[in-house]
Amino acid sequence: MPSSQLRKIASHYLLTPQGFYKRPLITVDAESREILCIESYDNNLDTTPGIEFYSGILCPGFVNMHCHSELSYLQGAIAEGSGYAAFAASMAQVRDKFSDEERAKALQKADREMWNEGIDIVADIVNDNSSFAIKATSPIKYHSFAEVFGLKRSNIEYCKSLTINPNTTLTPHSVYSVQSDDFSQVCNSSAAPLSIHFKESEAEELLFEGRGSLAEWYSAVGFECDFLHCGSPARRIVESIPADRSVILVHNCFVTQEDIDLIMSHFTAPVYWVLCPRSNRYISGIVPDVVHLLRRNNLNITIGTDSLASNHSLSILEELRCFDTLPLEELLTWATYNGAVALGEKPRGIINICGADLEAMKLTPQTTIKRIL
Repeated sequence: MPSSQLRKIASHYLLTPQGFYKRPLITVDAESREILCIESYDNNLDTTPGIEFYSGILCPGFVNMHCHSELSYLQGAIAEGSGYAAFAASMAQVRDKFSDEERAKALQKADREMWNEGIDIVADIVNDNSSFAIKATSPIKYHSFAEVFGLKRSNIEYCKSLTINPNTTLTPHSVYSVQSDDFSQVCNSSAAPLSIHFKESEAEELLFEGRGSLAEWYSAVGFECDFLHCGSPARRIVESIPADRSVILVHNCFVTQEDIDLIMSHFTAPVYWVLCPRSNRYISGIVPDVVHLLRRNNLNITIGTDSLASNHSLSILEELRCFDTLPLEELLTWATYNGAVALGEKPRGIINICGADLEAMKLTPQTTIKRIL
């Protein structure tokens, strides 16, 4: 291969599936972006001609494991700290206040900002067709989950029509917003992963006991649920989803050891647990410590941003700052390799984590992301 087609990239560290690799020198095909070779250098390369040296840590592009990009037009439209039931009710009130042009511009801006933030793969929830034109030309690889919900009137047939779009599959919204027939139909519809909002609020568990804010809201608007006999959100998961179907559980703020034991004893396929800490803080002021429970159980943790309706940005780096007492190697693995594997993807791209503390191996207030490949 002509040397003009090769890039030589070096740094202090490279994140690999086995952990941090010190003093990496990476040879890359500039045209295909394929990594051809990884070796160690034994001298100072920061001034060597032909070598691109980036101070800090190199790693694959980030994976945003839970996003609603089509809601980007709602940035700042819903007040912080209102609680989950009030947030959900507010969504219905503000959705129709924006034009198609405003929605398209917000989508395009969100896509560009995620790319600039080092995000290469996105697990994106869709409720309509609005995001697919932008996805078709984006450098980001999107996996779109057409989200089925409806207690009085189901949207399942419309969601099926969305699956004609590339890389789009059905998923139930949650265990509390889909009646039994539709939930079962979606969970048995294919072998693709499911992405399900799970234990985001305490009200979700209480609904199955006939109390709490969700139960009160449903009663007020006349919603009847035909699945409460399951007894709990976790029990509904294991009674409805085949053991060999991979599941992505999103939020998990109120997950318990009992939930974990029940779910992990059921599934033979991998289960992935997505944390979206800034969204939880935005909606309910929750700062869950469930991460420690997930880590103690050695579970597959990944990171998401949720939407701009419930967050200030779609930055994975900012989500990782919420866990800054944990080992950086572990955090970056959650944000890269774990997410890629969950979606059946190979890691994509190379980004540079600049400004980290390389002695303590911690993020700092000065840490930024630079896209290399």
